[in-house]
Amino acid sequence: MNAARLVDFVFLLSLSGLCFAQIPAARTPEGPAALFSPGRIVQVGVVVKDIEKASAAYAALLGVAAPEWSWTDTEDKAHTQFRGKPSPARAKLAFIELKNITLELIEPDSNPSTWREFLDAKGEGVHHIAFEIKGMDEKIALLGKNGLPLIQKGDYEGGRYAYIDGTARLGLILELLENF
Repeated sequence: MNAARLVDFVFLLSLSGLCFAQIPAARTPEGPAALFSPGRIVQVGVVVKDIEKASAAYAALLGVAAPEWSWTDTEDKAHTQFRGKPSPARAKLAFIELKNITLELIEPDSNPSTWREFLDAKGEGVHHIAFEIKGMDEKIALLGKNGLPLIQKGDYEGGRYAYIDGTARLGLILELLENF
């Protein structure tokens, strides 16, 4: 993890409210307010090559203890689908809880996933911003109707996630998190 990427990340966090406030609303009765009430970003996900090195670098920059990492669940528990097909993809995850947001570090395995695709194409960097939502299936359908298709989805203990391709319209991927 180089220093320029860390500076870019901190800059992105400082401007996130300003940047996303300027994105025009979808021109449908079910615009972003219906999707992301109350509209709070709860997580920024960063794909990394080495979770231990990245955890130490971010912890040092942010003045916190380096987090422990863990593997995502196996295919039989996670039910991961990537681009509409089952995938055995897994990743090492580490979470740094900050006052206003959670930083998620993601080191993908070699199996097909949005994380692996991002790392192979772009290298390390900000992969997604995440919103906590209710009504996952309805949100995925509505976003798809508005030109923001599903890339990957799966389950985790206590909830499920979906990655939505917002790269053409927003310049990044959106993650929906639904906790039970």
